[in-house]
Amino acid sequence: MTGCAGQTHCYDSWLGGSARKTTFFMWSQLGGTLPAPLFLFLAGVSFALVVEKLRHKGLAPSQIARTTIRRGAEIFALALLFRLQEFLIAWGWAPWSDLLRVDVLNIIGVSMILMGIVCWAVLSRFPDSRHRLPLIGATAGVALAISLLTPPLWTTWRPRWLPWPIESYINGVHNLGKPQAWLFPVFPWTAFAFAGLAIGFILLSERMRNHENQFFALLGAGGLGLIFLARWFEAGPWHWYAVDDFWHTSPNFFLIRAGILMVIFSAVYAWCKWGLGQRGFSPLAQLGQTSLLVYWVHIEFVYGRFSILPKRAVGIRTASLGLLAIFVSMLLLSMMRTRLKFRRLAGASGRDSHAMAHPANS
Repeated sequence: MTGCAGQTHCYDSWLGGSARKTTFFMWSQLGGTLPAPLFLFLAGVSFALVVEKLRHKGLAPSQIARTTIRRGAEIFALALLFRLQEFLIAWGWAPWSDLLRVDVLNIIGVSMILMGIVCWAVLSRFPDSRHRLPLIGATAGVALAISLLTPPLWTTWRPRWLPWPIESYINGVHNLGKPQAWLFPVFPWTAFAFAGLAIGFILLSERMRNHENQFFALLGAGGLGLIFLARWFEAGPWHWYAVDDFWHTSPNFFLIRAGILMVIFSAVYAWCKWGLGQRGFSPLAQLGQTSLLVYWVHIEFVYGRFSILPKRAVGIRTASLGLLAIFVSMLLLSMMRTRLKFRRLAGASGRDSHAMAHPANS
């Protein structure tokens, strides 16, 4: 998905003229509609792993909440720092309002904070082994509620009384007078994180851990079922909202994308267990290990002042060569980052071993 987002960004930034009117460009942009939901979905799954790990260490619900909410706040602070970096690089032509733009990294941080609060509320009420089902029900319910509330919060229930930087986190209004589809507000985007959190808690249940293959088969089948159910709802005579925008706010579109994510999650499991993922190095898996670094750096060389190609001025062939250059360079950067991290960990392990072997010298 990191590669999918990269190709979307490259073609969007560099293709110009008639190339932007081609079917090729349309499909390149459609391919970019899944990375953001997938990042949030996987953030939810990872969050479930962290919560369970902390719970098994014997931490109280309040301690788990502090740890997870603090991590979400750190991600949010990094998002603000990223926005500042973008603004300084674009100094002179970027509007000051770009500093307050709600981007995907911002909403990942906010989602983690919200997930920490919900998990704290449930674990405080169910501190023993009975917590699993309430956690699954609460997180799935929050995901559905966010999806259902999105259409009115973008239209008839818009909180216009809030300052636009705060309202923008609810519906992505920014300072433009109406919600913007290119931003990442809480409604609907955090619903994907809560959906991933619910799936993560299901996966971590003892029964599912003992029947992993069956779980992922059911997950894929459930995803397909969700897609067909949402399409059936969309084709039906029901009209629940005064303003219906399928591609941006519809709960049915959320269910379709959630179903696609479930199918992808199931397919990735099968690929890693029985497919070519068992045969060695995977470039996309490598990029996924350093996705935040790769995202941060590649944006500068695609959209920023250091763009390696002129923006909206080249054809498909030149843009494709630029995409290849970005892919190879980001892969090398990712490999360098993981190698340095491995050396640092190996060095720390060596120092610990030396201290244990020679306690008098340490």
